Amino acid sequence: MSTETADVLIIGAGPAGIAAAVQLRRYGLSLALLEREAVGGLLRNAGLVENYPGFPDGIPGPSLAALFENHLQRFGVRVTFDEVLRLDYEDGWRVGTTQAEYRPEVVIVASGTKPKPVPVPVPEGAQERVFSEVRPLADVRGKAVAIVGAGDAAFDYALNLAGRGNAVTILNRGCEASCLPLLRERASAKPNISYRDRISLRRVEVDAPRGGLKLVADRFSLSADYLLFAVGRRPRLDFLADNVKRQARRLVRSGRLYFVGDVHNGRFRQAAIAAGEGLRAALRTCARRGAS
Repeated sequence: MSTETADVLIIGAGPAGIAAAVQLRRYGLSLALLEREAVGGLLRNAGLVENYPGFPDGIPGPSLAALFENHLQRFGVRVTFDEVLRLDYEDGWRVGTTQAEYRPEVVIVASGTKPKPVPVPVPEGAQERVFSEVRPLADVRGKAVAIVGAGDAAFDYALNLAGRGNAVTILNRGCEASCLPLLRERASAKPNISYRDRISLRRVEVDAPRGGLKLVADRFSLSADYLLFAVGRRPRLDFLADNVKRQARRLVRSGRLYFVGDVHNGRFRQAAIAAGEGLRAALRTCARRGAS
């Protein structure tokens, strides 16, 4: 396994990591930008981004992600597709991935979030039809899709899927949707989106005769081709060593470590916020090195 050096290591190529990388490259610092899946982060799930400045008519999330990738290429920033397995600090950074070990001076953690575990058991024969993100259903047309959840993500996914000719049912275990009123209004105007509240899914069964799923709740059942959970996300920080967790505040204060974007923003998961935080981390890094 090779050992790589860089002034700055960025973990994650979503809006936060991309903004940091572009600014660092402008200052001439050496950097490594690692991404485990694909450039763009959660933008690849977003049906329509309407609050990112410069796009008054909105822009599909995947299209904005593609523009971000072009921006990286324009500045000659290479994305290394690799997964960070361990981030440790002891007299310096040691970052282990599946392909190499890195020894940077500064680490910017922009690793985003991951879906919360599916809250009900899913039998083995149904797992290929159950998802926690909408991207795997990008090519699905004319199918019945059930979405569990009632937040912005659930309704955005529903509008995304309905726009491609799918029949979508949103299942809310509560009695009120927690999404933006605008999203609820748009979903209500779509004849192929239905909404049910007070539905707590109990189990998922394989509907063998029709080759799909049977969703079972109290006094309610529904047949669907696919099931999509939009029940929340949690920070993707599995790779942090205990040593880093103990020293995190000190490392942040010293400018050796930054957490930017969705990985620490809780409910405020917005591309514009993430990009701003990535830019600020890069500017502070350059200022500490006397580059500004």
